[in-house]
Amino acid sequence: MEKTGLNQILDALKLHGEQVNSKFDKIGTRIDNLEKQMNDRFEHMDERFEHMDKRFEDMEERFEDMEERFKHMDSRFDRVESKMSGLRVDLSETQETVDYLSTKSVQHEKKLRILSEQQK
Repeated sequence: MEKTGLNQILDALKLHGEQVNSKFDKIGTRIDNLEKQMNDRFEHMDERFEHMDKRFEDMEERFEDMEERFKHMDSRFDRVESKMSGLRVDLSETQETVDYLSTKSVQHEKKLRILSEQQK
């Protein structure tokens, strides 16, 4: 009887060991699947980061291009401002000339009127 009891205990332990091994195999499979899923997700995240890096590089190039355009526009505005200053000077000189000529014209008109009155 002792041998039968021991055999039953050994069979129970063997069955329990097989069940534990089966569970460990399932857990191992699940861990492998989770590891594969995590690796896939990390690869996907890496791809997304690479895509984002490319977009940032593209944006940086665009900003550099815009900065160059702004510099070009600034230089053009400076030239226009210089021309406008020159035109203001020319306009002021022209106004002074017109004022001078207007004054002389009025003086000549007065002289002509005086001469005309003296001849009457």
